[in-house]
Amino acid sequence: MSSLMNLKEQIDHILSDQLLDEIIALRRHFHQNPELSFQEHRTSSTIRDLLDQWGVDYDFPFVETGILATIRGDKPGLRIALRSDMDALPIAEQTELPFASQNPGVMHACGHDMHMASLLGAIRVLNLLKSHIEGEILFLFQPGEELIPGGAQLMLDQGIFDGRQPDMIIAQHVLPEMEAGHVGFKPGIYMASNDEIYITVKGKGGHGALRQNLKDPILMASHILINLQKEITEKAPEEVPTVLSFGKVVADGATNVVPDQVQLEGTFRTMNETWRKEAHRLIEKVSTDIANSQGGSIELEVRHGYPVLYNHEQITKESGNLARLLLGSKRVEDMDIRMTAEDFACFTQSIPGMMYRLGVREPGSEQVYPLHTPRFRADETALRTGVSVLSFLALELLKKKPV
Repeated sequence: MSSLMNLKEQIDHILSDQLLDEIIALRRHFHQNPELSFQEHRTSSTIRDLLDQWGVDYDFPFVETGILATIRGDKPGLRIALRSDMDALPIAEQTELPFASQNPGVMHACGHDMHMASLLGAIRVLNLLKSHIEGEILFLFQPGEELIPGGAQLMLDQGIFDGRQPDMIIAQHVLPEMEAGHVGFKPGIYMASNDEIYITVKGKGGHGALRQNLKDPILMASHILINLQKEITEKAPEEVPTVLSFGKVVADGATNVVPDQVQLEGTFRTMNETWRKEAHRLIEKVSTDIANSQGGSIELEVRHGYPVLYNHEQITKESGNLARLLLGSKRVEDMDIRMTAEDFACFTQSIPGMMYRLGVREPGSEQVYPLHTPRFRADETALRTGVSVLSFLALELLKKKPV
């Protein structure tokens, strides 16, 4: 226990007000200069310049903008990877912050600026604690988390870990519903798979007054939407959370013109890979049967997204215990499952891993600025917690190989 507390004190000492100010400044720079998925060129250049200044080795590029930095400890041991995403969203910022986005229509509305700043802060801290590192720490800056197929799988496909497979991998993600200074953990299944569903409903359009001549794709699409909800809800295994939502319906007709086709676009999310495949088959069958019964047809495209995110039980529980030592029990929360998705799950398919949550709501305030909205904002005091937890977990998790 005394060695753990000594390490905590050293991290606190390194993470001085001056260093924290530098980390906050980095976060604001990233926030002002957001870049869309797979276009993170300036962001990547900024990170590489910092790594060069700090004398930290790295490999580049992976998927054009991705970076893998390395700090080797003074003692042999395991290998752990810490991951941050880099991309922003196509959202016009409405926060009125003095460091608001200077790239019109693009915003760090999912906190990836906070993730990068936290990981860079951890590099600064851990680079000064090499004598405590038992093994090797990899720092992964990943492009394209927000856009299927996602940068995680593409980096794996390019062999980013060839010859240096981590024994474990962890990531943190901001949570605006949680107060800054707090973190949250959920062992086991945590986040959903996500697939994009595109259905083109084809019929025969024409004058809206002459329905006897039509094979109305709008009517077909309406039946498809209603029946898909019914079938997916009824057929989903009782214990498996499942969501099917359609957010875009395009029927380019007029008040008296029925079009030849209708486009439906939606998302399917669940937490069971077997049911996921069965649901894809069910979506195709229900849509086809309804369209055929009304003289039409469909074309279905399922864009396979990210898999279910599974947090390794041992790593997650141990991380929660370590966070309690670092922050105190009152600042560590138990999380519930989320139907949102994360391509970090691609890494955890082959590497024992865990994603935890970093609270970013202003302490004492009940105001929540949700992710993926134009008014999202994060309390920057959370960066001290983010850097400390990442650093502490990396050092301590290296001491025990997950089973």
